[in-house]
Amino acid sequence: MEDLKALEERYTRPSEALIADVKKIKGDIVLLGIGGKMGPSMGKLLVDALRKAGMSNRVIGVSRFSNQQAKEELLAVGIEVIACDLLNDEELFALPDVPNVIYLAGNKFGTTGKENFTWAMNAYLPGRVAEKYKNSNIVVFSSGNVLPFVPVTSGGVSEETTPEPIGEYAQSCLGRERIFEFFAHKNQTPTLIYRLNYAVDFRYGVVMEIAKAILAGKEIDLSTENVNVIWQGDANEIAIRSLLHCATPAKILNVTGPEILSIRWIAQQFANIFNIKPKFVNEPVGTALLNNASECHRIFGYPKVTIREIIDITATWLSNGGDEFGKATHFQERGGKF
Repeated sequence: MEDLKALEERYTRPSEALIADVKKIKGDIVLLGIGGKMGPSMGKLLVDALRKAGMSNRVIGVSRFSNQQAKEELLAVGIEVIACDLLNDEELFALPDVPNVIYLAGNKFGTTGKENFTWAMNAYLPGRVAEKYKNSNIVVFSSGNVLPFVPVTSGGVSEETTPEPIGEYAQSCLGRERIFEFFAHKNQTPTLIYRLNYAVDFRYGVVMEIAKAILAGKEIDLSTENVNVIWQGDANEIAIRSLLHCATPAKILNVTGPEILSIRWIAQQFANIFNIKPKFVNEPVGTALLNNASECHRIFGYPKVTIREIIDITATWLSNGGDEFGKATHFQERGGKF
């Protein structure tokens, strides 16, 4: 376990670029919806970067906090926590006014059968938050799911491409973007819409799912044979640094790694490491949800952690009994049902 802790510490420490940028962030920062997959690690990274930069900005994490342990873990690393149901106007508008907001709240899994809640979280709540924080810089987490499936030879979809969301989850994500865009224009609120495809980490993500399938001897579906990924630590850094790039009209930014990766190739790398023959099913359709993140790389540089490092990290983590979130990404879903 000590080896795993050292591995995690190595790949979650703030970069010099992040430390330099947090010195430029004026005022306190609130992370709305910090209780999700990325929120806790982002909050810790931000606190670490601020400390190394010698800054005293408060970092405030807001969530329902149904899990008391999660709350205690955030407090332990220096994040102030506020339990809040963001859909409750009284609780939302009682939150402290701060100059910087990272908006992580949303609903994805379990959308089917709970469509009304999904739309409330993903399209109604943004309007309330935009009014509450109309004088702040807001980084809004969105999803590459709002974009169309494109040929795997296309190079991915840039920010200029017209969205074509499939299914109610993706449609509600586009609703979130449009509402924040509206209020960015109405209130002249500096906003950046952060379209992510797909973050991967020690405990979850596309790469972890492929590795687990190889270890379990399960068949790997190649219908959607290509994917973009980015190490979660790099994605967290980009989100924090994006507070310095909010704009009016709202700036849209695709966030992912530079490669269009082959699922077959990733699986074969793990098969080689684990000395297991991979099993594949289905022929590739030839299209996928793929982001062109060249604008992100122009602003922030290429992600620090490479795909081969991600594969090695994941294999080491699994081989040594590292814990997992147990949350599937459903990256191969093509009908928009989550």
